[in-house]
Amino acid sequence: MDLMPVSDQRGMFTRIFCKRDFAAIGHSKEFVQVNHSLNLTQGTVRGLHFQYPPKAEIKLIRCIAGSVFDVILDLRKGSPTFLKWFGTVISEKNFKMIYVPEGFAHGFQTLEDNSELLYFHTEFYSPESEGGFNPLDETIGVKWPREITLTSEREKTLPFINTNFKGL
Repeated sequence: MDLMPVSDQRGMFTRIFCKRDFAAIGHSKEFVQVNHSLNLTQGTVRGLHFQYPPKAEIKLIRCIAGSVFDVILDLRKGSPTFLKWFGTVISEKNFKMIYVPEGFAHGFQTLEDNSELLYFHTEFYSPESEGGFNPLDETIGVKWPREITLTSEREKTLPFINTNFKGL
């Protein structure tokens, strides 16, 4: 989603959310939580995270400082793109956002130091519904654009996809 800023000598103005624009793509759920992450070091990876039903959520992600390679992974059982990933650069300069539908995992890698993201969620964070897959899983095969310089112990211990995973 492109945000098309309007600029003049004062700076710029852009819309982040318009209920009508989202209704045009079939989105009708209310966003109930907004999170902000600061990532100090380029090459940092966070993800691939999701929430299991009935707490599955839609996410809308906007980079407000720096840039990231943002990835979504389809986990929907029976989907023609099941276990396929899509990645794109979102940045403070390109004004793109990523819409992450229910049934997708999300992750990113920072391309610059001090990259910041805003996440809009349609569900409250639910630790008991939390899920994730290891971002280094070769079966998933995300092509991270940079060497991974930092990730958390949580990411390192996330499971790899196996034949027991049938989808959400």
